[in-house]
Amino acid sequence: MFVPLLVLRNLFRHRLRTLLTALGIVIAIASFGLLRTVVDAWYAGANASSSARLVTRSSVSLVFPLPLTYASKLRQVDGVESVAAVNWFGGVYVTERNFFPQFAIQAPEYLAMYPELVLSDAERKAFLTDRQGAIAGRKLAQQYGWKVGDTIPIRGTIFPGTWSFRLRGIYDGADRTVDESTFFFHWDFLNESVRKAYPRRGEQAGLFVVKIRDPDRAAGISQAIDAQFANSLAETMTETEKAFQLSFVSMTEAILVAIQAVSYVVILIIMAVMANTMAMTARERYA
Repeated sequence: MFVPLLVLRNLFRHRLRTLLTALGIVIAIASFGLLRTVVDAWYAGANASSSARLVTRSSVSLVFPLPLTYASKLRQVDGVESVAAVNWFGGVYVTERNFFPQFAIQAPEYLAMYPELVLSDAERKAFLTDRQGAIAGRKLAQQYGWKVGDTIPIRGTIFPGTWSFRLRGIYDGADRTVDESTFFFHWDFLNESVRKAYPRRGEQAGLFVVKIRDPDRAAGISQAIDAQFANSLAETMTETEKAFQLSFVSMTEAILVAIQAVSYVVILIIMAVMANTMAMTARERYA
């Protein structure tokens, strides 16, 4: 009992020092936790990806679309189970500050590939049967106060004009790694509208999500897909969903490295503060 009592008494000999030391440690720990959370969030998409899904895109850049006719050819590749066309929409809700991911998807195939997007049977049916319907993640819906049945106007940037969608469902993630801040609507609705206004931009997909039967064959199937379109006007690059997600992370790798370095510096600061406090206390006891 002597040692704990001695520690307690010395702890309050200099109350201001104790308070400032405790405050410094709390701030440092909170900063470390925040920085690590940022890093983890950056990798969340890659960590939540499935080894049974591949992404096929233009070998030049994501900016260049692929012909929709590629979908039928992809389905013929040995080992491929299903294919879904996807387009990045890039619209703005009300003001430029309200930006969130928006994707036009071939809904039946896409939702079957992503069981981690949890919808009720009624909401799924309502979405699939409404050409102008859309679904949003729980986090996104709560952020803007959306409810099922609301009309969501989004101003297009890549596809000009104001687009109105009916919110038919709010999905939850099967676990905490699933992103709940994305907006999905029907690729057919986008394609039909674009084809009328800009005939040359119709019947195209930004990328194709490909589900395969055997994840162990991902490399071989990827090579077979790209070989099929080699020397064509729109050559492809196929990779695992995780590799695709990590390609975006690599664009900001320098920032991530800096954040990780700062998080470790914070740990050193915590240790330095504690060591300095202990040294000062010991010096006073010997003085």
